[in-house]
Amino acid sequence: MALVSAREMLLKARKEGYAVAQININNLEWTKAVLETVQELNSPVILGVSEGAAKYMGGYRTVMGIVSNLIDDLGITVPVAVHLDHGSYEGAFKALDAGFTSIMFDGSHFPFEENLEKTKEVVAACHAKGVSVEAEVGSIGGEEDGVIGTGEIADIEESRAIAATGVDMFAAGIGNIHGKYPENWAGLDFEVLAEIQKVTNQIPLVLHGGTGIPGDMIAKSIKLGVSKINVNTELQLAFAAETRKYIEAGKDLQGKGFDPRKLLAPGVEGMKRVVREKVALFGSANKA
Repeated sequence: MALVSAREMLLKARKEGYAVAQININNLEWTKAVLETVQELNSPVILGVSEGAAKYMGGYRTVMGIVSNLIDDLGITVPVAVHLDHGSYEGAFKALDAGFTSIMFDGSHFPFEENLEKTKEVVAACHAKGVSVEAEVGSIGGEEDGVIGTGEIADIEESRAIAATGVDMFAAGIGNIHGKYPENWAGLDFEVLAEIQKVTNQIPLVLHGGTGIPGDMIAKSIKLGVSKINVNTELQLAFAAETRKYIEAGKDLQGKGFDPRKLLAPGVEGMKRVVREKVALFGSANKA
């Protein structure tokens, strides 16, 4: 199956009561680590790519080249979607043209009517090519490549209107944030999530800021219709921690320990460990 839209995998997850992980990728090591791990676990996956990450990796077409060639060369058979994360209006069309199989248009910072109209345009263009679409109401707290959200709680009627555009998945702010959660974090607003589930007509819901949300909250979110959970920071932290250990132990000074294939290997293993943990927590193992 391999490279696909996110639509069918999320409808299946919604029906069967689990969530698919969106793991954000940043380079070859990230992409390879995620693909190898989900293949091992027989789990579907969504590879998230922010506009900043796409620029860092060389552009949208380069991202697609890396992913599609790794799928072929590694023999990946599980469903894989390549998803633009928090895309701008312009970025959504660029990623679509480059072959992304799923697009998030984040119009949450626009006045609502403008967000609604632009979402309709993105949906029409993407669906014409069989590409899935995610939209957002109520900004997600924290920062994602310069996109800053204050953690607003989504308006229920605005959620109803955006869902009616035909989007394939829907992200609503319910108190979740990007990055590390502060000690005084109030937690997720499950009352709002329950209301959003009612007005969005069984559309798979998306939980951004999956790093650091307790397991019991994850489980409750899935029961309330969350079918896609985004994870980014946790992999970055694991990669940094394992790389730091390697260097502080002086292993980069032993023999050819400076070779990037050796230098980066502990960080890659750290990322794989996080992916295994998330797939187990979200319940998507053996769901490919």
